[in-house]
Amino acid sequence: MFDYRKFALGKISGLGTRYLPFAEAASATVPLSRLLRLSLFQVTVGMALVLLVGTLNRVMIVELDVPAALVGGMLALPLLFAPFRALIGHRSDNHVSALGWRRVPYIWKGTMLQFGGFAIMPFALLVLSGYGEAVDAPRWIGLSSAALAFLLVGAGVHTVQTVGLALATDLVPEEDQPAVVGLMYVMLLLGMIVSALIFSFLLRDYTPGRLIQVIQGAAVVTIALNLAALWKQEARDRVRGAAPVRVQSFRTAWGRLTEGRGMIRLLAVIGLGTAGFGMADVLLEPFGGIALGMTVAETTRLTVVLAAGSLVGFALASRWLGRGRQPITVAALGAGIGVPAFLVIMLAAQVGAVPLFVAAVALAGFGAGLFGHGTLTATMRAAPRAQIGLAMGAWGAVQATAAGLAIAAGGVIRDVFAGLDPAGQPSAPYIPVFALEAALLLAALMAALPLRRRVDRSGAFDTDAAQATSKRIASAGP
Repeated sequence: MFDYRKFALGKISGLGTRYLPFAEAASATVPLSRLLRLSLFQVTVGMALVLLVGTLNRVMIVELDVPAALVGGMLALPLLFAPFRALIGHRSDNHVSALGWRRVPYIWKGTMLQFGGFAIMPFALLVLSGYGEAVDAPRWIGLSSAALAFLLVGAGVHTVQTVGLALATDLVPEEDQPAVVGLMYVMLLLGMIVSALIFSFLLRDYTPGRLIQVIQGAAVVTIALNLAALWKQEARDRVRGAAPVRVQSFRTAWGRLTEGRGMIRLLAVIGLGTAGFGMADVLLEPFGGIALGMTVAETTRLTVVLAAGSLVGFALASRWLGRGRQPITVAALGAGIGVPAFLVIMLAAQVGAVPLFVAAVALAGFGAGLFGHGTLTATMRAAPRAQIGLAMGAWGAVQATAAGLAIAAGGVIRDVFAGLDPAGQPSAPYIPVFALEAALLLAALMAALPLRRRVDRSGAFDTDAAQATSKRIASAGP
């Protein structure tokens, strides 16, 4: 008898493998359903980023009447934890557990940090704003509580993302790593888009009570999705749990990671390129409104255009890397595409062409997708297998710190040039920022080119040195 159920499931599975981006990373041991479930941790990270940078940014300034400078300081607090991502990755590489787990304990700790920050955040913000009965509360209570809440969420996000990416890398062979990285970042972007739509719907009729419900609802969703993502993902290593090996110090591990020629230069490329692509993240929408007369709805859609360009970049980078293209070549191409993209953005303001501006934003997103995927894959392949967590942490620390500093610098540069010529063209203060972005991307491209000569066909820097490092690590213990 013909089994229609098996036939239908087979067709659906075939369509998923054929049309879903990065589905080729699935295998018999790690099916697509397992990878998609693991990627839920990226959804919670995206939700946290949207809530902090988008929703709460506007609510604190407009509805709660918190000074913009104070809001900026609160949003910058999570960056204080970014440099510690390398240490977190190293600790997860060498974690000693009776169960033999390395990654799961750190992802769960990061999840609890996110939950704790979201739990106290709405009440801290209401006290900070002096709303209702909180008007008589000492201001230092609101300041300290809000600062603690933002710091906890930031620490949780950095911990979960660093160790989660390391776990995803552990599960698949090296040839499938580019597809897995692409899948994880597609889920991050989708999580940001869906969360933004849900938050805007829930807060369309703003009340302080609704704000509390939304933030605490995000805390519950974070726990639920991260628990589902972790369930039966990392195998218990009973041998490791029964006889834990000697743990090397972070300084020793970092020295071994960076002793190979090219790793420090790669981290410099990551910092320059990330700063180049991210400096105008918060300036594109106001620039579109001031320089090109775009409406609020039109400038809001720029975020979707930028995300769509990044998705295409991730998909294409994953396909190229899966076919043997060198990761650093893909990253250099992304930086090279970004240079004309920002030059065209400046040109669009001079000629008043909105379609040209939108196309340039999409091109910048495309370049950022290629650059991000290429540099992350290059970092993974340049590290010994026993130091994947440390490598993920190093990439995340440089990327997050560079992005945060670049965003802050972009705002300062815009304000300085606006103050120098208050009666000038409204779009003029933005032009130096875009020009600096193009210069940073050009510097990243120039720094990346020498790395291409040190890369073999597998994508690893200085293969002999990397193999020697792996042998030393194996003899000394992971």
